[in-house]
Amino acid sequence: MTMNTRIKICGITRVQDGLAAARLGAHAIGLVFYDASPRAVDAQQARSIVDILPPFVTTVGLFVNAEAGAVRETLANVPLQLLQFHGDETPDYCAAFGVPYLKAVRVRPGVDLLQYARDFRTARGLLLDAYVEGVHGGTGATFDWSLIPQSLPLPIVLSGGLDADNVAAAVRAVRPWAVDVSSGVESAKGIKDAAKMEAFMNGVCDAGV
Repeated sequence: MTMNTRIKICGITRVQDGLAAARLGAHAIGLVFYDASPRAVDAQQARSIVDILPPFVTTVGLFVNAEAGAVRETLANVPLQLLQFHGDETPDYCAAFGVPYLKAVRVRPGVDLLQYARDFRTARGLLLDAYVEGVHGGTGATFDWSLIPQSLPLPIVLSGGLDADNVAAAVRAVRPWAVDVSSGVESAKGIKDAAKMEAFMNGVCDAGV
């Protein structure tokens, strides 16, 4: 069965998990450079994961309100192909590194996603996550997918509480360019479960979108 929706496995902390994700068909893996996250990695850990990945797996670095110098230092040490910003970063900041980026938006009623798309028009897409007070992603919470406008002009990466049980319904409802999962394929925070990753990918495939 053809799998058109792209899949990103985020919060990889171990070499074996990155390799398993790639072998199971993940199009991208996410590395978290945010010390407050239980899935945080340092540059050395990240580099060891990136170095074993096969071709055509996009490496994504996640940052939250990081100093620009810290992002540049990470880029100097880890060959990241895409940046993902989860904080209060401005469009100018996000575009300043010369690397394609995603802007994450924590969705709740009253958030104007069309305005976000206009403001961050240089982004490769918007990553839509659940709003949880004081937490920048990785919460395992879902949000109301009907809050997403049909006419959003940027590609959507759908995140927030996805797992093998709900991802097919999510893909059919939203028809995103890609889905992003972290806690939904874990046995513990930062520790991925190969069977859960495989079930998640099968769920995306079953959606037929």
